[in-house]
Amino acid sequence: MVGVLVLEPITPVRWPVSFVLIALPLVAAFAHGPAVVALTTVFAIVFLGILAGTPCCAGREVGYLWERHYVAAYICTALVGTLGTILAAHRIRRERTLADVRFVAEMAQRVLLRPVPRRIGDLVLESFYLSASAEARIGGDLYEAVPTVHGVRLLIGDVRGKGLLAVETAATLLGAFREAAHDEPDLPALVGRVETSMSRRAEQIPGSDLSERFVTAVFAEVHADEQAVRVVNCGHPPPLLIRAEEVRELDLGQSSPPLNLGVLVGEPYHVETYAFRPGDQLLLYTDGVTETRAPDGSFYPLVERVRAWGPLPPRQLLERLHHDLLAYSEHGLHDDTAALTACLLPD
Repeated sequence: MVGVLVLEPITPVRWPVSFVLIALPLVAAFAHGPAVVALTTVFAIVFLGILAGTPCCAGREVGYLWERHYVAAYICTALVGTLGTILAAHRIRRERTLADVRFVAEMAQRVLLRPVPRRIGDLVLESFYLSASAEARIGGDLYEAVPTVHGVRLLIGDVRGKGLLAVETAATLLGAFREAAHDEPDLPALVGRVETSMSRRAEQIPGSDLSERFVTAVFAEVHADEQAVRVVNCGHPPPLLIRAEEVRELDLGQSSPPLNLGVLVGEPYHVETYAFRPGDQLLLYTDGVTETRAPDGSFYPLVERVRAWGPLPPRQLLERLHHDLLAYSEHGLHDDTAALTACLLPD
């Protein structure tokens, strides 16, 4: 509008710049509601008439008000305004639908991935989940922390595939873990119980490929009194042990097969025990973290980044990791990411 007011008086009569006002209602439709677009349409028509009938504008006379080209501009502005009003109403309806879908997805995620306790005894916990899609904030990544008489039991996993079936698999696994974590005194028995629940659930859903779905996961058991952590890795990226003097992967090359494949492979679950002293921190994560790529295709160097940051409290560590992943990928994440950290408080 400012451009029209500046250019209209200095342009020849044969080149009326005011005709660009025909697009004004359509532009308004992308940011405002139907009522504002309708008022903008009326304003544009009136503004066109004022410019057409003002003698000061490049020598135009009042007769130009009803000149055929200006009459066509009035009609075109009215038509574009009508379409813009319909577009604005449709856009608002779609935005409300999308907001409802996001709300339902967030509620489903809170039920599936409920917040872990911030503190269990001498253990401080934090978690985060970052979806690769802003429209669907729920996926196949999962985590959980359960306090039991056998110690604090942690789980993080990643379901192969996407969609509702991945969510169904994650829900089955989490439900089995939350129940069996209190009953099974042995960590390998807990893993077997979870895998059995997944197989039983697959048999209850005929025609689905749930039986062909496998889940990579890490089961950890922290004993604050014993200052030890036991880990069963089922084909998942190894957790990190973070200390003041070192950051290293807990990987002895004895990874068990992913869940739902153990029956086919027939291998036992390998338990690895590590010292977990006061001040130590355990970082569990999904492969969405390590497979995050920069624009040049290089993978995210998790160990190097965490080592460069130095010891951080759990919340600051995950906040730093969250922002660093977004910056490293330039907001181009292609996979969901989840992380869970547990820190044993100093004496």
